[in-house]
Amino acid sequence: MNDSIPLIVETSQADFAQRVFEGSKERPVLVDFWAPWCGPCRVLTPILEGLAREYEGKFTLATVNTDQNPQLAFDYNIRTIPTVILFYEGKPAEEFFGVQPEPVIRALLERYIERDSDRMRKTAAQALEKGDTETATRLLGEALAADPGNERIHPDLARLFIAQRRYDEAENVLDQLPPLRQQDEDILALGIRIKYGRIASAAPDEEVLLKEKLAQDPNNAEARYQLSARQIMRGDFEAALENLLEILRQDRSFGDDGARKAVIDIFALLGGEGPLVKRYRPLLAAALH
Repeated sequence: MNDSIPLIVETSQADFAQRVFEGSKERPVLVDFWAPWCGPCRVLTPILEGLAREYEGKFTLATVNTDQNPQLAFDYNIRTIPTVILFYEGKPAEEFFGVQPEPVIRALLERYIERDSDRMRKTAAQALEKGDTETATRLLGEALAADPGNERIHPDLARLFIAQRRYDEAENVLDQLPPLRQQDEDILALGIRIKYGRIASAAPDEEVLLKEKLAQDPNNAEARYQLSARQIMRGDFEAALENLLEILRQDRSFGDDGARKAVIDIFALLGGEGPLVKRYRPLLAAALH
């Protein structure tokens, strides 16, 4: 055990940012919101402390007395105690309420505690920053082979494959994730990018050809759809939305409702919120009626 790493710390409004936000950039921080009068807290606390000692500094257990820190409780919408929030890389990642069995808490921790394969991920990220895609891809492939249970590797490798237009390989990597993980927003977003990457790859090599087709025939829904796929892949979502809405106005049935589905996919890529979603959601509704 590294004696310099605190296993359990009491935190307050004054040092919460340093201990929790900054601390979670080095290792996960499990924050236990409790109160002295709380009976379930007295059951949960020994479980959390036991795990903190067992993991020997691989995560930090931070306790917050909500009676003494009401503003923190308000900031994190603590309506029942105990509430436990896991912070990872500077932000809240998961939470649970009440007393949970030790195996459940252990499983949560294992999703975030650094493993040997995570160090390979970091080395791969450093290679990618230098533009060495080949090395980054190789390292992530080796990390996944060595530790297929580390679900942080799969999206990293899939993103690299997507950037290289290796869509089948990206899909295969994501298919190796457990079914519940496959339903997470980040994984669904990668699936969307694979879908439109394939459509874009099947389109003419030069986007200008699509534009020429549309100049000759503005009602060419297939060309407009392929153009929107290219725009999605380069992040030009507004232009893609304009093209997709135009398809809906011209041919509602095109591609088994493909244009409407593509608009919904873009909203998902944007996280379901933001200026573009706010502006185009009513436009989509209008185009469907």
